[in-house]
Amino acid sequence: MTEKHADFIVLGAGPGGYACAFRAADLGRKVVLVDPRTSLGGVCLNEGCIPSKALLHAADVIREAEEMAHWGITLGKPKIDLDALRARKDGIVGQLTGGLGGLAKRRKVDVIRGAARFTGPGSLDIDGEAWTFDQAVIAVGSSPVRLPGWPEDDRIWDSTAALELRQVPKRLAITGGGIIGLEMATVYSALGSKVTVIELAGQIVPGADTEAVSLLREALTAQGVVIHTATRVASVKTARSALTLVCEGDFEGEIKADAVIQSVGRRANGALVNAEAAGITVTDRGIIEVDVSCRTGVPHIFAIGDVTGNPMLAHRATHQGHVAAEVASGHEAALDTDLIPSVAYTKPELAWAGLTEAQAKEAGIAHKVTRFPWAASGRNLSSGGGDGLTKLVYCPQTNRLLGATLVGTNAGELLPEVMLGMEMGATLEDVAMTVHAHPTLSETIAFSAERALGTLTDL
Repeated sequence: MTEKHADFIVLGAGPGGYACAFRAADLGRKVVLVDPRTSLGGVCLNEGCIPSKALLHAADVIREAEEMAHWGITLGKPKIDLDALRARKDGIVGQLTGGLGGLAKRRKVDVIRGAARFTGPGSLDIDGEAWTFDQAVIAVGSSPVRLPGWPEDDRIWDSTAALELRQVPKRLAITGGGIIGLEMATVYSALGSKVTVIELAGQIVPGADTEAVSLLREALTAQGVVIHTATRVASVKTARSALTLVCEGDFEGEIKADAVIQSVGRRANGALVNAEAAGITVTDRGIIEVDVSCRTGVPHIFAIGDVTGNPMLAHRATHQGHVAAEVASGHEAALDTDLIPSVAYTKPELAWAGLTEAQAKEAGIAHKVTRFPWAASGRNLSSGGGDGLTKLVYCPQTNRLLGATLVGTNAGELLPEVMLGMEMGATLEDVAMTVHAHPTLSETIAFSAERALGTLTDL
């Protein structure tokens, strides 16, 4: 059997993989991109980020229409054509994946459909075909975690199945109150499901700022979502009429559901590529560890994205992809920041980056906190926004920004201002003295800084 050879080969065509492949091609490399899917984009574009945001937009429009009744404008109960909504979502995904295919062709990236496994430090098997390579990048992502001991039942969905929009169940239970679980709660509650969220930790969105999370929980509860924290599902019973979740913890009892979404995290796919054959260590959690240049322990093999561990976020993978392509092509590059933003696209949105107040306390880092309530934001109120918050964590000696959390409409779009400030070492004075347009939601960031400085006149 004749071996094929790749100068630069990327395993996985998600946000990290295709970004890496395209950047390497732009740098003059001859690139091979391998993925088992028929379309590029990985989980994020095909089954995650993009389809979920399409459905979240539909949910947002439904909620906005309901809220307009308080403004004297009644639009009536929406009629939901599930097939049309599904087709619209799939059409958006198809448009974007098709665009990626075009970008690959224009860059002369050789796209191979198949699953790759290492057979040695410089060789691969791709669906039975032998390949050798000079440099490789592992970008095979992650998979949803399945809870052990649960029965096999078509009514038990992972996040991928939930986004297929098979039906709108009358009663929906979601195990896991992290970002994905709450986004699914937002979608299905707007479409008409009675949603119950069960979270093992003491709060939803574990790790996020407690004060901001409490505002999000209140909003979700007002939308009809029932939330049980510090609660675990001890067992699941199946019957034709319903699934029954037996719960322990702060909530003791049974929850009956017509469908259940398991949303308890994701596991790195490092074990899928037989990396040990190349001399690469894979942890028992499927993670391949890398340095700031995205190199594995084998210098000519890199790894990026979810397979390298938390935070498992598309934008981190994209930046790592650029770094790997540049380093492999002889340039100096690194992703040496821990400022990776997180956003829950709920209603309202929750966004944060850097240190939370609790993390600063736990680490013994000197800090102070300043906040501005969105109830005092003219733009928020005049746009129909509810409770919201901008909260900044800063160093009391230098006034440099250490972290930020925002909860409210378009919070994710506001976060980059503070991200840029933290990356550039900005102080409260820098933020406060930057003229913000009025009325805008971005003013809440400046107002928070002014409050700490004692110059705020809007409270």
